Amino acid sequence: MGKNTGFSETGLRRMRDVLTRHVESGKIPGLVTLVSRGDETHVEAIGNTHHDGGGAPMRRDTIFRMASTSKPLTMAPVMVLLDECGLRLDDLVQEWLPELADRQVLKRPDGPLDDTVPAQRPITVRDLVTSTFGLGVDLSTMGSPLQAALQEHAVFSQGVVPAPEADEWMRRLGALPLMYQPGEQWGYHISHDVLGVLVSRVTGKPFETFLRERVLDPLGMADTGFHVPGDKIDRLPPCYAPHPQTGEFLVWDEAAGGRYSRAPEFQSGGGGLVSTVDDYHAYFRMLLDQGTHGGERILSRPAVQLMTTNRLTPEQESARSALARGAVHVSFGQGQQGGWGLGMAVRTYRGDYAPVGQFGWDGGTGTSAYADPQNRLTGILLMQVGLSTPDPARVIHDFWTTVYQAIED
Repeated sequence: MGKNTGFSETGLRRMRDVLTRHVESGKIPGLVTLVSRGDETHVEAIGNTHHDGGGAPMRRDTIFRMASTSKPLTMAPVMVLLDECGLRLDDLVQEWLPELADRQVLKRPDGPLDDTVPAQRPITVRDLVTSTFGLGVDLSTMGSPLQAALQEHAVFSQGVVPAPEADEWMRRLGALPLMYQPGEQWGYHISHDVLGVLVSRVTGKPFETFLRERVLDPLGMADTGFHVPGDKIDRLPPCYAPHPQTGEFLVWDEAAGGRYSRAPEFQSGGGGLVSTVDDYHAYFRMLLDQGTHGGERILSRPAVQLMTTNRLTPEQESARSALARGAVHVSFGQGQQGGWGLGMAVRTYRGDYAPVGQFGWDGGTGTSAYADPQNRLTGILLMQVGLSTPDPARVIHDFWTTVYQAIED
């Protein structure tokens, strides 16, 4: 490829300057970015692993908690099973997940837990992969009885209470009603945790084992998993959740002895992975290459196309867009893509510098990973600062702005 197929020097310098400014402001201890286009890959590691300027410098192989940026990767083992007809899109999930049989559905999403009607039909694999099986984390009804129950039973506690092992987790989930009829509405997060359990039950292996055999190992993603082993723990920085009012750096999770220093009871497909920029680059690059990596096929071309094409109707999408537009003062536009494929957002309209067709997702610990077929571009930004203040979201926004202004043709 000629030298005019990647990024301009001026553009890359601007990106580095803008990101450095964020670190020097004291709001972000450090970050690692990777951008690639064609044969060109550029990595920046800026700042330190501790907010007081202490700790080690950020490095290319620093390991980060991916949070919800786990979701696109979690979907890959499910697609492997679909490719092999180990699962079908319209299979009823109750064959493997009997806890989800015979559902009750709330009459109102924010209503009392016993004010329900029977589900009109069973839940299918399609409902789970499109996040429309009827249950989700809903920031607009956070005080509702169901959302409170999800927290209380550690079905979704954001690590405040550790989740129990998979069978007990499913039992707790099965004791709750759905918010919506199966297939009706998009709902965030919970379907990805359920998919991890589904893969495990279909294959008879722990979710992480099958993920590693079929996706991580073939892609060379040696630093990705559900915890950081002892010989790598020095590459994991502490994770901060700044105080929403004062901005004071509060430690959400330490590295050594923290919640990622040992294998978890529950392997959360929705938000439990750790990884590096190079590992995530291998995964998103495989998606850009229509399922192949170094001559080996990981996923079929139609599987990748299904994942990276909008799957939702405008009605199903509306709640997601409304939530994102209602939170721009916090999110700086993240989440406003207009579409959702399988495990990731898909841009269906041009609302910022990124073109239609860009796909990927972000994580609440300050992570962001997207690929863009039109520009053959992948970008990954990893931080260790939770989105409890707008600062990490500003960095994510500025990263994508400067990535796109750096494109040179």
